[in-house]
Formats: sequence, structure tokens, C-alpha cells
Amino acid sequence: MKRRQLLLGAASLMATAALVTGCGTTPTAAPTPSTDPTGTITFWSSLAGMDKVAAAFNASQDKIKVNFETVPNGPNGGYAKLSTAITAGNGPDVATIEYGQLPQFISSDKLQPLDGLIDNASTVDKLPEAAKALVQFGGKTFALPYDAAPLIMWYRKDMLDKAGVGVPTTWEEFEEAGKKLKAVAPDAYLTSFFPNEPAQSAALAWQAGGKWFGTEGDSWKIGVNDAATQKVANYWQKLIDEKIVKVQQGFSDEWSADLASGTVVGVVGANWSATGIQKRTEASGQKGQWIAAEAPSWGTPSGAFYGGSSFNITKNSKNPAAAAKFVEFLSTNAEAIKARGNTGSAYLAFPGLTPVAQKAYDASYFGNDIYAVFDKAYSTITPGWQWGPNWDITNTALKDAYGKLTTGGTVAEAVKTAQDATVSGLKQNGLSVKE
Repeated sequence: MKRRQLLLGAASLMATAALVTGCGTTPTAAPTPSTDPTGTITFWSSLAGMDKVAAAFNASQDKIKVNFETVPNGPNGGYAKLSTAITAGNGPDVATIEYGQLPQFISSDKLQPLDGLIDNASTVDKLPEAAKALVQFGGKTFALPYDAAPLIMWYRKDMLDKAGVGVPTTWEEFEEAGKKLKAVAPDAYLTSFFPNEPAQSAALAWQAGGKWFGTEGDSWKIGVNDAATQKVANYWQKLIDEKIVKVQQGFSDEWSADLASGTVVGVVGANWSATGIQKRTEASGQKGQWIAAEAPSWGTPSGAFYGGSSFNITKNSKNPAAAAKFVEFLSTNAEAIKARGNTGSAYLAFPGLTPVAQKAYDASYFGNDIYAVFDKAYSTITPGWQWGPNWDITNTALKDAYGKLTTGGTVAEAVKTAQDATVSGLKQNGLSVKE
């Protein structure tokens, strides 16, 4: 019989619920593993420095040995490799999966719940609801979150000063700042719109109250083109038309050159953007000019996540008890953060770990206290967002549609196209879908 699964979720700050059902499957009880596991496990990750973390774990005890393997990041084939390996029965014990991709691995039955394997009191129960909501489905915990990546605006403060404007606190002020910037620097853009980064669009929609994925009864409800997202799409199209915003590939040579030259003086990013901004601009003498700021709001302070990863135990693991001990170490232990060292402006989900990471990162390049901004942005995460059962469908559809932005296409048309493609794709996958 063809296996058909439906993953339902309601990821809010009040509750997170989901239902995973399968044709011909029978629910199994949570395992009760040994509290003192031993053995060898494998760990796959694309995150820099995780080899050092695995080595530190191995050195900290002699009962569990972790064999680490670097894999490509998701867009470069990492998820395809992981999915194929798990299906073939030779996947790793522990893997790194971004939040947007997590439901896809859960709904295809490639991960084990952590319930009964981890100590909830010292892990899950200490997490903020915003982070917990990203890894729990159907009352089960399928991962421990690693980083929390609040949406952050980055600006050249000297260019805002030149335009005679302060840091925008609303999107209306942001547009006005862009107009005033063009008046004093006609060739400059306040920021960029990345057609190759649908996750950026998702964060902006999330911040505005959009809900691209939800549930209604036993069906997925798809809202990639919901009212909040349409508002965001029309707004950014207006900025593009006014040449306040430049459409360009994110992280490209063109974008790097524009940051260095001052053609682009702002970045819609996250906490992790700091390293990239510094790398691209320090040779141009821009130290002290860049600042972090909370993203402008639509009237009430609000935030979203832009990126972030979790640690999981795959279905292939023959030693989930040992894997769980390592996942706990990765996600909650300060020694793991110290071992990884300076890998950028990390902002971590588990309480108390961000200050450890902060000590390893020299933020003196920036003109304000960027971590204080991260804290404020994290405190205003808009509740109610959840990721859908197959982000690849939406991600690909948006990229394809955004490819027409420089030849007459619009952002609004792109999100409508992505809505239709998502609904069609999920139906083809055998899921019940409503619009």
C-alpha cells in the first residue's frame, strides 16, 4: 500500500500541536533507553566548527565516540544526501537540519522523536516557547534547536545621517528614509531584495503576521499569498519601482561589490549577517559605520526568525540513547559553544549560551551594541508561524517566479505563482490541502 502521511501543526507561542498519520502504520511507545549509554555514533553537519565540538565531546568522556563527517549545506545538496542515505538505511545517527526543512523530514518518517531519550527538565522545558514551537509536533519533540536567528536590519549609519534620517522604526519610515537617501545619493539603494532567498521573504511575511502554512481539520491550509503577504509583496514592489531597493542575488559578487562601494547601504538579514557584512566592507574602511537595528514594524514591534538549525536523531540510528546524549551536549552545553570557537555572531536558542558565544566574537567592527539589538528583536517574535510539510516546493517556486522581477514580473505575481505551485505540489504528494 502506498504510504501516505499527513503532518499537521499549529506552532504558536501558546501551544504547538501536530498529527502524523500513516497508511498501515501503528504508533509506537517512546523508548526507555539506558541512562548511561555507550558505543559509537556518526554525526553529519555542514556547520563550521562542528568537528571541534565532536572532538570536545569525545575528550569529555570515554563511553561514547562520535565520528564526524562534514556534508554540504542544504542548498548545495546536503539535504538530498541526508534524505537518500536515511532511505537507504545508512544515514548518520545525528544530523543538522534547518527549521524550514524539519517538517519535511518528519512527515517522511526520517527522524526519531527525542521523547524518552532526552531529559526534558534540563533541555526542552528550559527553551523559550518561540524556539520550542519550531521543533515540536503532535506533542512530540523531534529536535533540539541550536541557533535562534532573529530578523535584523543592518544600516550604514553614516549614510542615514547624510540623508538626515534616523533609524526607521516602521516600514513607512523606511520608505521615507529611502527617498531621502536617493535625494542625497542618487545612485545608492537603502537595501537589496534577494530573488534567490525565499527564506528572506518568509521572514518578512512572518513578521507582518503572515501564515504560509497552517492546518484546518485534517488538511493543510496554504497561505503563501495571504493578505499579510500580499501587503508585504506590494510594499517591496513599490520600493523596487522607486529604486529604493535593488533586486540582486544575495551573497553574490555583485552584492558584495555594492556593499563595499556604498551602492547598497543596508541589509535585510539576521544576527548571522554580521560576519558577512564585515568581510565584504572592512577593506573599504567602513568600520564603525554599520549598525544593527530591529526590523521596522507595521505599527507594533514584531519580529521573525530568518534561518536557524536544529539537531536530530535519524531513523537509522541503532544507538539513539548515545545519540541523544550527544544532541543534548550540542544544544545545551556551554563547553560545546566554547569548543566551536569564533564562527560569527551566533545567537543561540538555549538560555545562557549566547553570552558564551558572544565572548568568542569580536563585534567592535560595528557602531552599536549588536547583541542588545538581537535581544530586543528576539523578544518580539510574532507567534503563529509554522513551516509546511515540503518547503522545497515553495522555495523552488518562489525562486523561479522571482527570476522575472528584472524583466517585468512583480513580487505579488511571484507569491501568487508560489501559492498555486505549493498547493498543486502538496496535492501531488498525496496531502489534503485547502487554500
